Parts: sequence; C-alpha cells; structure tokens
Amino acid sequence: MRILFMGSPDLAIPSFRAAAQTGHLVGVVTQPPRASGRGQKMTPSPISVEARKRGMEAMTPESLRSPDIEDSLRRLEPDIVVVVAYGKILPPNILALPRLGCVNIHASILPRLRGAAPIQWAIALGYTETGVTLMQMDEGMDTGPILLQRTTPVEDEETAGELGKRLALIGADLLREGLPRLGRGELTPIEQDDSLATYAPLLKKADGLIDWSLPATQIANRVRGFSPWPGTFTTRSGSRLLITRARSLQKDHSLPPGSVVLTGAAGIQVACTDGTLEILAVKPEGKREMAAEEFLSGYKVKEGEVLGK
Repeated sequence: MRILFMGSPDLAIPSFRAAAQTGHLVGVVTQPPRASGRGQKMTPSPISVEARKRGMEAMTPESLRSPDIEDSLRRLEPDIVVVVAYGKILPPNILALPRLGCVNIHASILPRLRGAAPIQWAIALGYTETGVTLMQMDEGMDTGPILLQRTTPVEDEETAGELGKRLALIGADLLREGLPRLGRGELTPIEQDDSLATYAPLLKKADGLIDWSLPATQIANRVRGFSPWPGTFTTRSGSRLLITRARSLQKDHSLPPGSVVLTGAAGIQVACTDGTLEILAVKPEGKREMAAEEFLSGYKVKEGEVLGK
C-alpha cells in the first residue's frame, strides 16, 4: 500500500514515523517554512526536518489547488493519503486522488470536538475523557466516517501540551493497527451522528483573557487547556499577567469577581462568580515564570485589589 503523508507540527511526528515504518511511504507534504523566533528566521516544519532525517525531501506547496501540485501527487501513485495536523483543507480533487481515499488522525472522539483545537477545548470544557479517531476524510470539517477510535482519561492536572503528546502516541498506534486492516478491507466505515457533534474552534490570543465572572472551575480548566498557547492572562496595574498554574477552590466570598480574596504562601486567591481561583504560578509581563509566593514578595499584591480592571 503506497502511502503519502501530510502533516506539519511536532504532534504529527509519531504518526509520520508509524507510516514510515510500513516501508511504503512514497511522499511527504507539509507546510512551507515560516518565520519564527526573535529573529523571524525562516524555519522548516518539524515534519520537513523529520523527513530529511529519513532521506526524503518534503513537498511544501503554499496551496494544494495548483494543477502542478496535483500532477506531482498523482505521479506518486498513492493508494492512501494519511493526514495528521497538516494545517490546510484538502480540495475535492486531492481527496479523490488515492485509491483508498484520505484518512485523518483527529485528536478527539468524533463527533465530539470537531475543529482545529480539540485537545485544548477538551480540557477547557472540562472533559474527563477524550481520545483519538481514525476517520475517512470527506469535504466537511471532521465529518467523515469513523474507522477506528481509542479513548483515554483526561488527567486532573494535565495541560493541553501534556495531553497532546499522549494523544500523538495513541494516534500513531491507531495508524499501525488501522492501515494494514484498511488495506485488507477489514474496516467498516461508520457514519457520524451529526446531532451529537460539538466543536473546538481555532484558538486566538484573545481567548486567553480571563473573564473573572466565570466559575472558578471553568477558569482553572482554561489555564490548563490553553497551556502552552495562547496561555491565560489578566491585567494588574495596566500590565499583562500570565497565569501558568492555578486550581479552583469552592470557597465562599462576598467580593466582586477579580478581587484578591487572600494572599499567602500557597498562592493568591481571586474571587470568581462561584468559588475562588488559587493562582500558584505566574509570568509577569517581560519577566520569567515564578511561583506565586515569589511573585508576592516582589510585587506586594494587596487583598481587595481587583485584577483585570
């Protein structure tokens, strides 16, 4: 079975390796180099780097809609296209190109959390379980038939970065199982129930701004779910304050949301609509990350002051 792999970030590397281990990888497509870092140096995608380690040069088209790109892919004669966090929508002509179609590793139990950020929103929305789906792709956004699924618990203190690494390994295992079975015709596609669909939209920096009128549990979930990006932040004295670790407490108070209820060795407790958020670590604007106790010794936070004004 001739496999064409399409993917871009670090999280796609375990699946890329699983596809390469079959010995039938005929091509790689990834995002073009992008400017990154303080110097804005043009940097190839992690999948591009990984492909070079295996003696392959990844294709990096700006668009998949070019006739030249379609011709190049067609000459590879792929039986199947494996897509893992590629970052671009596949047009109908590419979806129809391989004999066995295009399959996608999606980091949720579909039809829940369709969209670009299922790992982050699983935690931010308080899911206690998530997983990975191997699906047949169609022209919709994560709407194609399900081939295989595997579930896993979301750990209590797990961040999106940590969960993403676990799901990437699970996705690779699913490919190792699914690709041979698909080639032998052993997998029966199961249509998704659209009535059960939920969505995980692409995150923006603004999503990290804390709304202190939310319940403390929801804010604590967002701190974990939006780590490492976009992070969760508030303002204090006109400066941005990134909150990197926190937990919710079911503590009664009579202060307006965003008010500092208590400070101490354990952290900074901030009033929410329901309960308080105990801030355990922060990163002040232009500074390094530090524990709340160290922050308190240098910034003199007062009980009663309001964050996010």
